[in-house]
Formats: sequence, structure tokens, C-alpha cells
Amino acid sequence: MHRLRDRTRGGISHAACGRKPGNGRRPVRWRSGSRHTADQQADRSRWLVRLRIAFSKHGKIRFTSHRDVARIWERALRRTNLPVAYSEGFTPRPKLSFGLALSTGHESEGEYLDVDLDPEQGADLDLAGLTTHLSAQLPVGMTATGVVVVDRRMPSLQQAVTSCTWQIDVRNVDESTAQAAIDAALAADELMITRERKGKEVTDDIRPLVFGLTVDQPLENGVRLIAELGTQPRAVRVTELLSVLDPPLAEPLLNEPRVLRVHQWITTDDGERHDPMSVAAAASAPVGVA
Repeated sequence: MHRLRDRTRGGISHAACGRKPGNGRRPVRWRSGSRHTADQQADRSRWLVRLRIAFSKHGKIRFTSHRDVARIWERALRRTNLPVAYSEGFTPRPKLSFGLALSTGHESEGEYLDVDLDPEQGADLDLAGLTTHLSAQLPVGMTATGVVVVDRRMPSLQQAVTSCTWQIDVRNVDESTAQAAIDAALAADELMITRERKGKEVTDDIRPLVFGLTVDQPLENGVRLIAELGTQPRAVRVTELLSVLDPPLAEPLLNEPRVLRVHQWITTDDGERHDPMSVAAAASAPVGVA
């Protein structure tokens, strides 16, 4: 409107063909982008140090979500004064990469986290006692159990992990019933489940991803199962496995199982299974709790 008022006051009757000062959008200057050139970024990336941290999760802390765990680790690393590398841009974030997300309510003895360190400060970092310092900054129930230096050319944890071993305590089920359900499942050609993907229900066969399932031992009011479940192309959840057994061995709210992730495995080219700490190429020996 101020453009029309300006033309009216000046007694201008012809059409506007130009731009008055302050009218419209100003031309935008081209920005050169990051403060580092491509060569500088490549050089920084080449010398970046990456740590792989193993930790456990037990007790009441199991009810925290994966996002909560990420925040806990950001705070712990900050309090430990570890020189963590940050992303570029307007909202820099610490360069952390977690393994397979653990379902809320599950415990674990084998969780992993990759942390990139600042190349200017992390090269001479002394790892001795780091697990102790990290554990001191974690809440009750979470404990750092080891640290190794990993080759940054290795695939991410989510890409590398091929299977997980689970310990499942099921209540109100006797050993014979559990064994019969397991035998029937392992003898089946397919185990179909319904999942939701991109807002639509899809049916998947999880039988090829059930690598092993056994009754480990009877409990006071149930049984303990050991299962090895695949993670590629999509991980099988423990609840999905129990739901396809006949009869189902767990129902939400009635006899919810107590689940513990014992191991995450990486299968190498020779077909052997290894935990994520031992396959770290160019790694130092794990630093135990000092």
C-alpha cells in the first residue's frame, strides 16, 4: 500500500515500472557456505578420532526411551569434558551414533555408542580410566563397560549388526507348554506377522530371521527363553516373536515378559560372529573399568 500512496502523493499517473527503495525483496548475496573449504573438511575428517563405547542398562532406567538415552549420553560426555566433535550449521549437535534402538522396558548388557572426537584435541586423549569417569556421570542402572578406538571407515553400528541374542523371562507358562510352542515355530515354513509401515499394514515372514530359540531354564513362575533374532533388513522384536508362537507366550499387561539383550553380533565375511567391540579395525584393546 505504501507504494500506491507514494505514487498518489507525487501525482504520478503512469504505471509503475521500477522499484522504490524499501519496496519488495532485496537481492540476496550468494554465501560461500561452510567456513571450511572442501579440502579442509576432508583433512579434518581424515584425522577425526572415533570411540566406541559399550554400556549396560538395568533396573528402572529400562523405562527410558531411546531419545532419553541419547540425552543422557550427551550430558555425560559434556560433564566428562570429552572433546566431542560437533556438526556444522546453525544448530551444532554432538556427533554421536547409536546402535540398534532398545525397546522401552527392555534391559541390556550390550549397548553401543560411537562418538567422534575433535581432531585438534582428541588425538592425544588418554583412555585410561575413561569408563570409570563416564559411569560416574551416568544415572543409576547405566554403566560404561568398555571403550575402544575404531576405524572411521567401518560401517555404522546399525548397518553392521546382523543379529541379537535375547534372554526372555516369560511368566505363567510351564516348561512343556513353552517347548511345544517353540518346536512348532521352528518346524514351520513361515511365521507371518502384521506390521505397520508408512501408515499401512503389511505382512512379513519373520521365520528366516529366527536363528535360534530354546528353553534355557524353568523359573519359579515361568520359563526363561534364549532367542537369537536377525536385524537385517528389519529387526525382529521380541514381542513379535512371542506373538506368533502357538499358543502365544506373552500378552501385554497380563504376563509381560522381562527382556534382556545379552549380545549384539556382527557377522564377518568368514561367517563368524563377533561383538562390535572386537571387530573394531585399527582398535586398541578395550579399556576396562579402572
